[in-house]
Amino acid sequence: MSSFRAIIKSVKNFKSLLLWVLIISTPEMQIFGQDNSNKTQQLHVKKALGKIKTDGILDEQDWQHANIATNFWQYFPMDTMTSNTISEAKITFDDQFIYVGFKVIDLEPGPWVTTSLRRDFRGNHNDVISVIFDPFSDKTNGMIFGINPYGVQREGLLSGITGASGSQSGFSLSWDNKWYSEARTYDGYWTAEIAIPFKTLRYRDGSTIWKANFYRLDSKTAERSTWNHIPRNQNIFSLAFSGDLTFDEPLPKPGANISMIPYLSGLVSKDFVEGSDTDYVGNIGGDLKIAVTPSLNLDLTFNPDFSQVEADVQQSNLTRFELFFPERRQFFLENQDIFASFGASGLRPFFSRRIGIARDPNTSLFVQNKIHYGARLSGRIDKNWRIGLMNLQTAKDESILRPGFNYSVFAIQRQMFTRSNISVIGINKQATNILENDSTLSNGFSRTDYNRLVGIDYNLASANNKWYGKLFYHQSISPGNNKSAFAHGVNIFYDVQALKLEWDHRIVGKNFNPEVGFAPRKDYNMIAPGIQFLFYPKSSIASHGPGVKTEYIWNHTYGKTDHQYIAYYELNFGSSATFTGGIRNDYTFLFEDFDPIEGPPLEAGSDYNYTSFVAEYDSDRRQNFYFELETQIGQFYNGSLVRFDGTLNYRLGIMGVASLNYSYNKISLPAPHSSGTIWLLGPRLDITFTKDIFLTTFFQYNSQIDNVNVNARLQYRYAPVSDFFMVYTENYFPDQFKSKNRALVAKLTYWFNI
Repeated sequence: MSSFRAIIKSVKNFKSLLLWVLIISTPEMQIFGQDNSNKTQQLHVKKALGKIKTDGILDEQDWQHANIATNFWQYFPMDTMTSNTISEAKITFDDQFIYVGFKVIDLEPGPWVTTSLRRDFRGNHNDVISVIFDPFSDKTNGMIFGINPYGVQREGLLSGITGASGSQSGFSLSWDNKWYSEARTYDGYWTAEIAIPFKTLRYRDGSTIWKANFYRLDSKTAERSTWNHIPRNQNIFSLAFSGDLTFDEPLPKPGANISMIPYLSGLVSKDFVEGSDTDYVGNIGGDLKIAVTPSLNLDLTFNPDFSQVEADVQQSNLTRFELFFPERRQFFLENQDIFASFGASGLRPFFSRRIGIARDPNTSLFVQNKIHYGARLSGRIDKNWRIGLMNLQTAKDESILRPGFNYSVFAIQRQMFTRSNISVIGINKQATNILENDSTLSNGFSRTDYNRLVGIDYNLASANNKWYGKLFYHQSISPGNNKSAFAHGVNIFYDVQALKLEWDHRIVGKNFNPEVGFAPRKDYNMIAPGIQFLFYPKSSIASHGPGVKTEYIWNHTYGKTDHQYIAYYELNFGSSATFTGGIRNDYTFLFEDFDPIEGPPLEAGSDYNYTSFVAEYDSDRRQNFYFELETQIGQFYNGSLVRFDGTLNYRLGIMGVASLNYSYNKISLPAPHSSGTIWLLGPRLDITFTKDIFLTTFFQYNSQIDNVNVNARLQYRYAPVSDFFMVYTENYFPDQFKSKNRALVAKLTYWFNI
């Protein structure tokens, strides 16, 4: 234990640690090994002289005279030669749009693979070609636009510092905006055109040089390729390895850019458990988007309604801590990294799902808490500075004894060196709408109740992304004792093709209380180093190698409380299938009673050391039938566990996918503790009738919470970024299949450009 205390003591001085990271991230430090072996690709972009019709046919004269980006590099399965597949990309622009044209050559006959005709598809098994724009050339933030042979669009935001081993933010397809495209298929090749309004992009007007890249996924050969070379140990969308776009003339200022997205909705619901009358509720509200500058956006939402947001995929929880569910609500998604990327996985000072969702003290279940309004200013001030300001007000809800709360968040980020940055965040949660003389309705809250947090993060990335990671320090402030109300951590990766190293440590004080964040445990110290070796044979196996992951947790009250050691071997096949198998050893000290399955709990103060076999397999997703499987078999506390989790999928041509999510956990504990089986089954049908009409239907049976959920969502995109939704949901008691509650929602939205 003394050695671990020595480690913590050596890093506890935050100022010294920050200075150390700043020094090693400077360009002069050669330990980062800047690799100049790859020449940066260049593309000169000519201004269009005529009108471009976005029909997927590259027949305009401006396309004939445009320069061609070709000679793509192979990224997978190898990265040492130009790609076997042939791809061509061209770019031109006028005063309103930037246009991208693609010609994609097929080496093999046969149909292309797509998950469905639904927008924003994802996965290495899909046929797609994409363009990535980094208008500020900071190599950490960008936009991606992609299209497949069927003309299905996808767009997303790239943010933060990413690597194949881990990420500080990453790739989000939740960003939704207005642009135009079309694709055409021919014998042996396909073409596509996309037209992106400058109003959709975030850039500095008058700029003449952007960073950019193109990448292609080819399902027939399983090859992945990029225009500017990217090492295969990095993410294929990494912004550290971009080419240069040089425009003929300075890009125009897009002019006034104001969009209004109003909605109308109606709800019919019935609660059979309470026996209340059927509720009929109508709602109206909307969003307003104002481009303050081409790179700084003001978003306003009034009486927002998130009824169309797809329900969370349920999870079995065999841990002692809260599970993390991702944000799905559109208002919180654009530029979310400037707020949500602080801290580390499992320790976030800001988690937007805390806003507009509250726990019902009567049932301990989470319910929606109405949001009156929200405002967010986010984007770039200039090349080096990004800013985020957000304020939201929730309603008082007497049915769950909850007052209203006002939430304010401030974040600012400063670019440093080539790709690193330093960020500061401030959060305030303040109780409002308190009835001073009614403690019941106020649930014990008063006007002086608040929760605040201030924090600083340094995000590190070398120019070639061999080193990346972060360090942070956060302090929460609440009424009462704020001693030891802090969290500090360092997470550093070294990532080259043959070797991956990770160092992760955290110190979380016993009074750390980020009420608007995600911190499922506190009062602990943790170190978690890891190492992996990889080999790259010229065979059907693209890469393979052994690795070790570790995690050691302790505090001053109990000493050691947890450890987890995993020794594993990873296989990545040329078909894109992957397999990982290993041995896992856990130690757990229970500082509270814990009941993994209904029955007499394992007692506080007891400790357990247990070992199991773990494995994961992800099959070739280019096949019509593909699946994922995770398993854990072996000891579990003082008993045993057999666990199988995963998904079975069958592709219905281009129409969609039929899936079955499953989780089986058989827990056997000695008397007097209980044994039993936890089931979670989720059949799902995702159908795309056209590129504009989608139907998603799924059932979820969860024995752990004794519930069956049915959810069906019909979406009709009748105009760009304008939708009609019909959503039906119902919950049942599984033993009698008797309804607990049901609801039917209809919602209409329309995007106006003002």
